[in-house]
Amino acid sequence: MDPLIEQLNDDIEKMWAMAKESGLDPYPIHFEMVPASIMYEFGAYGLPGRYSHWTHGKAFYRMKTQYDYGLSKIYEMVINADPAYAFLLENNSLTQNRMVVAHVLGHVDFFKHNAYYRFTNRQMVESASLNAERIREYEFTHGTRKVEEFLDAVLSIAEHVDPHLSFRYLTDAEKRTERDRPSKPVESAYDDIWNLRGVTDTPEPAPPSREGGHANLSRLKDRSKVDERDERTRFPDEPEKDLLRFILDYARGLEDWQRDIIGIVRLEMLYFVPQMQTKIMNEGWASFWHQRIMREFEMSSDEFTEYATVNAGVVAPSRYHVNPYYLGVKMYEAIEKRWDNPSAEDQARLGMVAGQGRAKLFEVRELDNDVSFLRNYLTKELIEELDLYLYAKEGNEWVIVEKNWEKVRDGIVTSMTNFGVPYITVEDGDYRRNHELYLLHRNEGQELDLTYAEKTIQYLYQLWGRPVHLETLVGDERVLISYDGSRTTRSAIGTHKARV
Repeated sequence: MDPLIEQLNDDIEKMWAMAKESGLDPYPIHFEMVPASIMYEFGAYGLPGRYSHWTHGKAFYRMKTQYDYGLSKIYEMVINADPAYAFLLENNSLTQNRMVVAHVLGHVDFFKHNAYYRFTNRQMVESASLNAERIREYEFTHGTRKVEEFLDAVLSIAEHVDPHLSFRYLTDAEKRTERDRPSKPVESAYDDIWNLRGVTDTPEPAPPSREGGHANLSRLKDRSKVDERDERTRFPDEPEKDLLRFILDYARGLEDWQRDIIGIVRLEMLYFVPQMQTKIMNEGWASFWHQRIMREFEMSSDEFTEYATVNAGVVAPSRYHVNPYYLGVKMYEAIEKRWDNPSAEDQARLGMVAGQGRAKLFEVRELDNDVSFLRNYLTKELIEELDLYLYAKEGNEWVIVEKNWEKVRDGIVTSMTNFGVPYITVEDGDYRRNHELYLLHRNEGQELDLTYAEKTIQYLYQLWGRPVHLETLVGDERVLISYDGSRTTRSAIGTHKARV
């Protein structure tokens, strides 16, 4: 065995023991060294063995080119699974790989314990490989170009899923698992928030039938009741956020292989959504712990200097965007300090007791996502210390437009609402009583790129098979973008939603 590999194996054992002693509890981790070409392939595809698509190839060549020219470097990639998989770059130095190992330990602990990963498929590596095989079979049967064009349409709306449906709908097997799960001792005042036993008996709607290529409407209401509804009744009864699921269930004319591809894309996106919801928390947690572990790890002065140089680059602030590593680790450090040494005001107002910093860190790691993390713990003092601000383009120059700490915090939070994806819901799946699709952009302070939106609803038409309408806000005016299969139109509809 290569002496460096043998040394790294010994170091991994030591770091694992240090992490456990500090209170981390990760899944077992399988480490593997790979060359840059494999690392960037996994980075582009998101998972080993995932289905092929030109967007993955485009991402690969962009990242590989940046690496070849020394513009960026991926030190590691970790897969959220049980056991977890971590890939180390083979031309990393021993010190760099030590830091990566410590970083991975933090990531995997976060994957295992954060509430937003509660329903994550921990066997997604195997699932992705099976999904890719099915898609290859469809390419063989129906033609590569036809399948790729359909994937283009599905991937255009891939982010429009609802991860919270997993909390409402469980499979029979999951319900049995929940019923049989031993009761967990109450450890904090927040345990009952994430005790889902009260909702696991919600019946899973029956899968749609496919008689004559039409999906019935049994998930939301009986078809006869839909036909008998008066003009004020909408289908669905409540706005539906999971656009992929809605199309999968109710689009007419889709073939079984097309529905299967929609289901594949949706389930794989649901796997990635928790990581999108917790980017700052997750990277901050991993960085916080790799710093703690590396500071205590025995190294020579040259090795420590190398580590400090690499670490400084990873957690460096940026003038132009939020570095999740930097902001996350600074927030965890501030939380630990505040709860270890609470002010008199915090003790009186919040009942804080000194010395609870480490316990508070683990509580935050378990319960929060980026939005609640920033909303609750990005304080005035921290914003001033990190010199955070909002900026915008005025004319040909970028200028600082806001330094008020509350507005800065709210601006950052707003940008991360719905993990940075436009919040769009299905308002009516039978608009004009003609099976047309009416969508509403619930503006969270960021307007849509109208050109991009127009192209996207053309893809939606391909999936839905009938005219598609998207209502959004442009300035103070509500605008309806429509596509009927031949042309795209925009029309002003005032300040109220128009319905026919």
